[in-house]
Amino acid sequence: MVTSNPFPAVEKCPSVGREKQTVVADMDGTLLIGRSSFPYFALVAFEVSGVLRLLFLLLASPLTGLLYYFVSESAGIQVLIFATFVGMKVSDIESVARAVLPKFYSSDLHPESWRVFTSCGKRCVLTANPRIMVEAFLKDLLGVDMVLGTEIGTYKGRATGFVCKPGVLVGKNKADALKKAFGETKPDVGLGDRHTDIPFMAMCKEGYLVPPNPETKAVAIEKLPKPVIFHDGRLVQKPTPLTALLIILWTPIGFPLACLRIAAGSLLPMSIVYYAFWALGVRITVKGTPPPPVKKSTGQSGVLFICSHRTLLDPIFLCTALGRPISAVTYSISRLSEIISPIKLVKLSRDRATDAAMIKKLLQEGDLAICPEGTTCREPFLLRFSSLFAELTDQLVPVAMVNRMSMFHGTTARGWKGMDPFYFFMNPTPAYEVTFLNKLPPELTCSSGKSSHEVANYIQRVIAATLSYECTNFTRKDKYRALAGNDGTVVEKPKLPANKVMGC
Repeated sequence: MVTSNPFPAVEKCPSVGREKQTVVADMDGTLLIGRSSFPYFALVAFEVSGVLRLLFLLLASPLTGLLYYFVSESAGIQVLIFATFVGMKVSDIESVARAVLPKFYSSDLHPESWRVFTSCGKRCVLTANPRIMVEAFLKDLLGVDMVLGTEIGTYKGRATGFVCKPGVLVGKNKADALKKAFGETKPDVGLGDRHTDIPFMAMCKEGYLVPPNPETKAVAIEKLPKPVIFHDGRLVQKPTPLTALLIILWTPIGFPLACLRIAAGSLLPMSIVYYAFWALGVRITVKGTPPPPVKKSTGQSGVLFICSHRTLLDPIFLCTALGRPISAVTYSISRLSEIISPIKLVKLSRDRATDAAMIKKLLQEGDLAICPEGTTCREPFLLRFSSLFAELTDQLVPVAMVNRMSMFHGTTARGWKGMDPFYFFMNPTPAYEVTFLNKLPPELTCSSGKSSHEVANYIQRVIAATLSYECTNFTRKDKYRALAGNDGTVVEKPKLPANKVMGC
């Protein structure tokens, strides 16, 4: 905070006619409302190295604060960087920066800084944060042209925990970095929030201060250049020091509780799982009336439940709402999830003819559940529905699935999917809402001349309208390319020959 400075408040900065101008902005406390970068370092610590690294970072935070406020900003930030990054693979840091951090950064943009920042044609961010942490968000989501940040030291693909020369970009180092990037050309507008920003702001034609205001509301998501549809990571909330402490204290309690909840769902009869879940703090809300089970004696094929996809547990909670087990088809599942599942899970091969024959066979045996999006989506969007299911039966019942988690996400694109059910059930009071919609009338099915794409798109719109979600044309491949850098295809490991013994 600057008590006496030559710069007016950012609210006084006009934003008209700056299309050909250049703006340079600090990040924490300027472009972002939050003045502390601890939550973002905590996200990297937890997502890359787990709860023990988060504990290490939290224990180092008092030293960080003492150095930051009483010695120098640079020394405090160096401790933060060391506690977070030391020993981490650079590729893992980049992965978290691309897949996890943008969701949290984008929900904290300062409205006045954003107004001025977006009014300029060329945009540069000058920050003490490690460039590796912020560059993906700034360039890919906000369309920033240049990112100048602290460079971390590396050795053989791992972070050393130290920073490269000239050190942390604070005070004079910021001004030097700006001069090196722009030469003798003066940027038009400089935005900062504290006295260590004055050196670089003085190099700009105009400088504006962003005063701290805890009541400032962040820029609405719909005003961002791109919506954040895909994001990864296990943590639901931004880990402030208090939230990080609660996560650390809860984990030794939450994991045994998750195991107990999973055991109840796996071992108890499905007819009483609903009540067992309620006794263990899992809330399930059922809306609508599902069709009765088909009697095999009639020779009629089973009903195909078309579900929106929120987590791997969607079919389990569908069965809990029905009070009876039914089979489900899935595109990918870990071996552990397959073992602990209380229902029959059949993996699709992604070969259209093979999968069609498999689904038809399962429908002859009884009711079946399918999630035609092919992967989960956390935000209020529905991905494109595969149309294969519409060609195989006219007994179609759309099911709108939605869940609520307060601490951990029960899905991952980068991590091991075998832990998905455990993370979901580690939430103090996880909740699911299952809404059964009306069975599709015959005139809206393929038997009445509708194409499979028309049927799939209609069901997608019906479920989206029920949940107040938005339909998209994104697919599983789009999600995994954005979050994991691959197309989401799981390569099967070659099986050993029948006469081959492991270890011989």
